[in-house]
Amino acid sequence: MKRYKPYIKPYLSAFLLGPLLMITEVLGEIMLPKMMSLIINHGVAQRDTRYILWMGIAMAAVALVMALGGIGGAYFSAKASICFTSDLRQDLFAKVQKFSFKNIDDFSAGSLVTRLTNDIQQVQNVTMMGLRLMFRAPGMMIGALIMAFIMNSRLAVIILIVIPLLTLAIVTILRTAFPRFQVMQKAIDTLNNGIQEALTNVRVIKSFVREDYEEAKFKKANTSLKDASMGALNVVIMTMPVMMLAMNITTLAVVWYGGNIIIAGDMQVGDLTAFTTYIVQILMSLMMLSMVFLQSSRAMASVKRMNEIMDVEIDLTDECSGHKEKEVTEGRVEFRDVCFSYQTERQKNMENVSKKPENLVLDHLNFTALPGQTIGIIGATGSGKTSLVQLIPRLYDVTGGQVLVDGMDVREYSLKHLRNGVGMVLQKNVLFSGSIEENLRWGAEEASMEELRQAADSAQADGFITAFPKGYQSEIGQGGSNVSGGQKQRLCIARALLKAPKILILDDSTSAVDTATEAKIRECFRTALKDTTKFIIAQRISSVEDADQILVLDDGKIAAMGTHQELLKTCEPYQEIYYSQRDREKEVSA
Repeated sequence: MKRYKPYIKPYLSAFLLGPLLMITEVLGEIMLPKMMSLIINHGVAQRDTRYILWMGIAMAAVALVMALGGIGGAYFSAKASICFTSDLRQDLFAKVQKFSFKNIDDFSAGSLVTRLTNDIQQVQNVTMMGLRLMFRAPGMMIGALIMAFIMNSRLAVIILIVIPLLTLAIVTILRTAFPRFQVMQKAIDTLNNGIQEALTNVRVIKSFVREDYEEAKFKKANTSLKDASMGALNVVIMTMPVMMLAMNITTLAVVWYGGNIIIAGDMQVGDLTAFTTYIVQILMSLMMLSMVFLQSSRAMASVKRMNEIMDVEIDLTDECSGHKEKEVTEGRVEFRDVCFSYQTERQKNMENVSKKPENLVLDHLNFTALPGQTIGIIGATGSGKTSLVQLIPRLYDVTGGQVLVDGMDVREYSLKHLRNGVGMVLQKNVLFSGSIEENLRWGAEEASMEELRQAADSAQADGFITAFPKGYQSEIGQGGSNVSGGQKQRLCIARALLKAPKILILDDSTSAVDTATEAKIRECFRTALKDTTKFIIAQRISSVEDADQILVLDDGKIAAMGTHQELLKTCEPYQEIYYSQRDREKEVSA
């Protein structure tokens, strides 16, 4: 609970007022049956209408106070629970934003969505219910039990027999329900993952006519959720019938036994009426408590899942940065004996690096990129091209060796200053919902429209942007769904150029662009970005043949390094790629 105190403290008054105001309802519920018994025993029995009238007015006043207290208690309970979970959701989202790529890999997107929405909602519901019933349910049970003993101790013994039996039944139900709720939440994760994947890739699904397959896949996940939900709710369903059965049996026993006491002249009719009401109140309070505990059991499953996010150790932080104010000013990049593996245990034990080099994605890389140079990176799929460039802005940390920017280890920079100095167009181009202008301003929020147009023009995007009816105010669909692949790539390049970085990384970012447009973009790089160090990952050699250095990667190692002409003379794999691509281009043109 210490973890959640900071979320409770700002709304402590609401957390206290909610339960306290609900006490007025408890007092009213305890008073009203006794007042009714007085009306029956005295007013009705003696036909005293004046007594009945004044007692009725008193009961109405009590009911009014109960209503006001109930409204106030419900309001403050709602305020406390909603504000509490809103702040909690905000911090969970902020924690996810701090995740490194490695941390994100440990959770599916659907699972994170469920934890930030459904799990939070479960906690909110049980908090609101708990605040409303915190004092009301136990207060009503204790008050009604005291009144029942005051009115007739012999008759009240019946309820003392029923309470332990009901408590045992409730505990058994709760212990059965908790693991089932955990299974249900995991099934929600799976369903959310499927929905997100299907909606994101709906064009691929339609182009391959795989709607039936996706429907069957969704049906399987949906059926799993249905079965898990029914498994959990079957336990919940048992609660109400068990409670009602106990209530009815107890009421019958009280009426039968109390009737005999009335006949014997040891109890009045009004007292039996009130006593029966108190018995119902006691059992109702037990029912309310059981529902709170039942919902709490589901909420605890959600809390456990939220704690998993909060307990994640962020493996990329600024804590060890020795020069937090240092900024990237030149763009010099050096790899010194760099090794990299995605396996966490290998990152923790450097001895394994030399013992099991076959598991390394990058294996002892050494090269230097001088400020303003263009570095081309060529290699087969899986050779480590993307992994290499992701180490520069510390999207991942090296397993061994050092990556240096401007002569300083990237781990010495603050993440903010390091990444502000690096512009990146990832292999998977991502645009966000909003206007084209809003997307471009990710590169520089305060940029003028002239600067936006200049960056778009350099990326060969201004032409198609201005062709849209609303120009730069044109709306982009989620993920850039309403622009072509080539347009999306050029917008992402423009966004990176607007950042004016000292280091620019282009990860196969012109693959959907025709060669003429690509040539114009490269020309822009040579002129407008002559002081920027550029890393260009490409499949086409034509995309990097003008580079100052070209790295040929093979299975995580640098197979060769040099200019285009040098590699054509000395590197057989490079020659094979070059001539095969040239022959293919000749066939296409013919």
